[in-house]
Amino acid sequence: MKLFKLLSIGAGLALLPTLAAAQDAAPTFDEIGPYLMTTLLFLVGGFLVFFMAAGFAMLEAGLVRSKNVTTQLTKNIALFSIASIMYWLIGFNLMYPGDGWLVSGWIGPFFSWTELEAVGLAAGDASLDYASVGSDFFFQLMFVAATASIVSGALAERIKLWPFLIFVVVLTGVMYPISGSWKWGAGWLDAAGFNDFAGSTIVHSVGGWAALAGAIILGPRLGKYGKDGRVTPLPGSNLALATLGTFILWLGWFGFNGGSQLAAGTVGDITDVSRIFANTNMAAASGAVTALILTQIMFKKADLTMVLNGALAGLVSITAEPLAPSLFGALWIGAVGGVIVVVAVPFLDKLKIDDVVGAIPVHLFAGIWGTIAVIFYNGDATLGAQITGILAYGVFTFVASLALWIILKGVMGIRVSEEAEINGLDTSELGMEAYPEFSKG
Repeated sequence: MKLFKLLSIGAGLALLPTLAAAQDAAPTFDEIGPYLMTTLLFLVGGFLVFFMAAGFAMLEAGLVRSKNVTTQLTKNIALFSIASIMYWLIGFNLMYPGDGWLVSGWIGPFFSWTELEAVGLAAGDASLDYASVGSDFFFQLMFVAATASIVSGALAERIKLWPFLIFVVVLTGVMYPISGSWKWGAGWLDAAGFNDFAGSTIVHSVGGWAALAGAIILGPRLGKYGKDGRVTPLPGSNLALATLGTFILWLGWFGFNGGSQLAAGTVGDITDVSRIFANTNMAAASGAVTALILTQIMFKKADLTMVLNGALAGLVSITAEPLAPSLFGALWIGAVGGVIVVVAVPFLDKLKIDDVVGAIPVHLFAGIWGTIAVIFYNGDATLGAQITGILAYGVFTFVASLALWIILKGVMGIRVSEEAEINGLDTSELGMEAYPEFSKG
């Protein structure tokens, strides 16, 4: 027995150098912590932004008439699915090409699909200076899907399903990644000093420009504008759903802006994320309250749809720089967004540009404002660089979208027939209704 104990002790002592060497070889948390925390930030932020897809779907379902709800829901789940495939197939590596540019700063490798890390990756085999490829891809994918959702709402109630989805293929696979690479892919606008923290311009105004081009080519809904210039309201089917959608979008925006910190491995990084959350919330709240008060003053009655869009405009406005402002700064930036929505909706009606859900005022106009507002709090931003970025994204996206809409209109037509529009797209496009027990509204 004593001999056995002595042998055991001897074996243990013999193993000590090996165990010590293994312990020395194991990475410490200081080494792997930033990688773990940033990967987690991307994953949590990504699924919050994913939930915005539900927010867009509910908002649009509530703001269209009951005879078009099923079509709108179909568009939303289809566009997200298409974006997921196209961003894997082309978009991600086109937007973040690394050293793979074919023409410096402008166009990268097409059909270079994304590859994930190996299963069971060891710490020694990981690139610990950032985050996992899977988490980065997942997070960035959510932004391109949000861009397509913006277009969906503006063109509701009169566009054919399949031409719209073809547009989504090009937007998510090619247009958005190319323009996104100019800043976020370390392209020419990044070198020029353009600042857009989470995408007031890169995401929101791009969706707004694409929607504006489509609305112009598509034309307004039947009965929206009279020959005498009168605007006929076409109320949505369910303001409860629209309100739910707004709250879901509000929630998802914490991931949208917070995840765009792109790092969570230090005390400073994670504190900055909390600051972004607080500023994001403040801007949304001030946009909603501003729209509430302003509609009461202008129209003698508060307008719920304006309040909902006021909150969203506040969110879009703060997205270009949610970190640097104080809470008061976020309040007034969001408040200006609320004013923009209340003023811009009737302005578009005067131009007879029919935007069903108010996507163009919220995402385009407030996106431009938010991008300019960066100069008030970000010492690295200049008005010249911000205007350059706004114009670059505007010209590229609007012209490319206009050309694509015109091509689709000429080749296959983009608008449903007058009879189909009157009866509702649910019947003509899908043959099923969201509310079959109710009369068409």
